Amino acid sequence: MSFFTAQGPMNKSAAHTVTKFVLLGFPGHWEIQILLFSLFLIIYILTLMGNGAIVCAVRWDQRLHTPMYILLGNFAFLEIWYITSTVPSMLDNFLSETKTISFAGCFLQFYFFSSLGTTEAYFLCTMAYDRYLDICLPLHYPTKMTLKRCYTLMSMCWVLGFLSYSLSTVQLSQLTFCGPNIIDHFVCDLDPLMALSCAPAPATEILFYILSSLIIILTTLYIIGSYILLLRAVLKVPSATGQRKAFSTCGSHLAVVCLFFGSLMIMYVSPTSENSGEMQKVITLFYSVVTPFLNPLIYSLRNKEIKAALRKVIRIASE
Repeated sequence: MSFFTAQGPMNKSAAHTVTKFVLLGFPGHWEIQILLFSLFLIIYILTLMGNGAIVCAVRWDQRLHTPMYILLGNFAFLEIWYITSTVPSMLDNFLSETKTISFAGCFLQFYFFSSLGTTEAYFLCTMAYDRYLDICLPLHYPTKMTLKRCYTLMSMCWVLGFLSYSLSTVQLSQLTFCGPNIIDHFVCDLDPLMALSCAPAPATEILFYILSSLIIILTTLYIIGSYILLLRAVLKVPSATGQRKAFSTCGSHLAVVCLFFGSLMIMYVSPTSENSGEMQKVITLFYSVVTPFLNPLIYSLRNKEIKAALRKVIRIASE
């Protein structure tokens, strides 16, 4: 039996079973489609280059082989895969006449899109924990955040991220889809898929929303709590120079947290029925495409060590 199948307790009178979906994406004239294709292709290439440069900088510069930068390099690697889970199919959709995606392809995209987004939330928590130890417990930091613990935490982020939605995705794929098969979105996401189910599945829908809300709210509260403790510690620093350095260290991470979790909460925690289809596309676009695109700029522009390492990477590449 296939992992993803359209079979289920479907109505015998149904004329057919859905084998593919149509992703409407961003409808418009051919000229508009070409313009959007060019725009998102440029954003995708720049995102790969920016995050790839950070990965290379952390990999090749021995001075960056510390937990803080190893986490940052792994986070940049994650961002490459996160944007790749949506943009290549979006680019193909712009040039496609049928705009179709297979049944299995749709649910695989949903699984990887959800899992990578969840992994990012866990990574941001781990990075907040690292900053908390470094600033609030500086004397204990070398013993509490060893390279071994750093790699263990990163592994847990990846494993938990991909386990979180595995069972729920299988449940969603077992729902009955007998038509229509048109998804008014550029990615296979929960709400449009649930809307196409022929039979009500309140248990599956409630499970998804409880799981999504718990992950987003708990990780957000953890990060907020970490930064409250960080702020208290920074304000106790006697010198203004020390305070500026501490704020600079945490500012980049906090900016990414606000961008990512702010849009996620609007999409998954607030009542989605109040958001129109176009609004849902814009919000999803923001945390799945815009945030990975901005992250390299946020981190590299505010960090002297990263900028120095990037210059080294550019010199090596140009030789």
